[in-house]
Amino acid sequence: MGVKRFCVFEYLYRDADNFKAWGALLLKGALSDTQVAEMKSKFESEKFFIAEQISVPPLYEELWAYSGGLTESDHTWHEFFAVRPAQANDLATGTPWGSAKVLFNAVTKVALWKEQLSPCWRKASW
Repeated sequence: MGVKRFCVFEYLYRDADNFKAWGALLLKGALSDTQVAEMKSKFESEKFFIAEQISVPPLYEELWAYSGGLTESDHTWHEFFAVRPAQANDLATGTPWGSAKVLFNAVTKVALWKEQLSPCWRKASW
């Protein structure tokens, strides 16, 4: 399979203390600049999304390994970083998550982001 048939969706989780966990999804297919712009228009403030709502693996647990679990600094939002063409090392180290089309469709069908889908959502403050 050629590198040109894949792209990478890069995103992160940044808690309120600015600790970060990075994620990257290897996707079959590609997204045009127009499609990326359309996805961004669906994200809150053109970058924030609820990972669980679009079936993207959440990244909270990477930080929880250091904090011992959910903290007051955790919140529901993940942050879009970029979509880029896949490189040879992406193909060598990653298993495709799914297709670019499936991710694009999941994002563009969102009318309202549902924070309650996240384990970090809570009705009352700590």
